[in-house]
Amino acid sequence: IEVNKNIVESFLGRIEDHEKSQNTELNIINDPALRVLMVIETSNYLNRLEANQFNIFSQKFHNSVTKTLNKFYGRIVKKDNNSYLVSFESVTDAVLCALKVQFQFKYVTPKFDSNNRKLNIALSSGIPITNKNNIFEETITLATRMCDFVNEQLVITTEVKSLYESENRNALIDDKMVKILKPNEEKFLTQLIDFIEKVWNKPNFNVNEFSKKLGVSKSQLYRKLISLTGKSPNSFLKDYRLNQALKLLHQQSGNISEVAYESGFNSLAYFSECFKNKFGLLPSKYIQQHTF
Repeated sequence: IEVNKNIVESFLGRIEDHEKSQNTELNIINDPALRVLMVIETSNYLNRLEANQFNIFSQKFHNSVTKTLNKFYGRIVKKDNNSYLVSFESVTDAVLCALKVQFQFKYVTPKFDSNNRKLNIALSSGIPITNKNNIFEETITLATRMCDFVNEQLVITTEVKSLYESENRNALIDDKMVKILKPNEEKFLTQLIDFIEKVWNKPNFNVNEFSKKLGVSKSQLYRKLISLTGKSPNSFLKDYRLNQALKLLHQQSGNISEVAYESGFNSLAYFSECFKNKFGLLPSKYIQQHTF
């Protein structure tokens, strides 16, 4: 399977040419392919107060994160104003780095803006090629979903926990500081988001169909969603639609009415009310302040 050399090096580091290994006995490169991938997400374009305040926070945040990643040998694969995708060879480095980034965050967050500034970190592990199309796609997708939807600031998979304890002679991770996603929770999260990505913008879809499609009872669905996301099925669906609507507005993918209907809302008035309740301002005000 041919993949882009630059992408491979971002995740795995420098890969030696086959010709350079001719003098070795078996002509192989001794580099384990498993990597721990970290997704970091903080306040997006919605949560800035003024441009200069956002820039000061952003500069401090990126300086702090970059310094910490370098200390723990994290390799930045991708980043933007409010997120990072980072690759680690060592599980121990990844976990300690996540804890350090989380600890340092409070020192770069303005006190007057502390309620708006949120930091979410997720760690997942995997190998480059699976049955998905892109390199590390399954691992990246899981880590991103953990970061976006699990109701904790620092989340790791059970596999990451096991690898960490194996590297550290069974030293335990404090589950009061870190949310450890169980295999059944990981499976449920994957099924949930795979399904909702297909139906979220259909106006006639409602949460009664959730339980049927996911193969659980309504009471089980409610308990699982509350435990994992902190939200009821109705709230989860509405928040998902609103977050997608926010992206569409920011990308200027249509006027407010078009975005509302594209996001599964039948009523423009109800959409505006829900948007204001969630984000603190009307869609029209958001467009006025945050799109250019």
